[in-house]
Amino acid sequence: MLSLHPRYLTDDQQRRQAVVLALDEWQKVLEDLEELDDIRAYDAAKADPQEAIPFEQAVREIREGRVS
Repeated sequence: MLSLHPRYLTDDQQRRQAVVLALDEWQKVLEDLEELDDIRAYDAAKADPQEAIPFEQAVREIREGRVS
């Protein structure tokens, strides 16, 4: 589990307005979000009923600007 140590910026009434994270914690959040995007893309691809094609063919089609 990601361990964060947020600090909050507040207004005059002490209502939280913003969050400050250490740079290394923020970078970890970004990495985790990118991984989550990859997982979602994988799940979407698995749910797509299209026929699978060989990797080499996919790379060739991408380079040629074609989409199956």
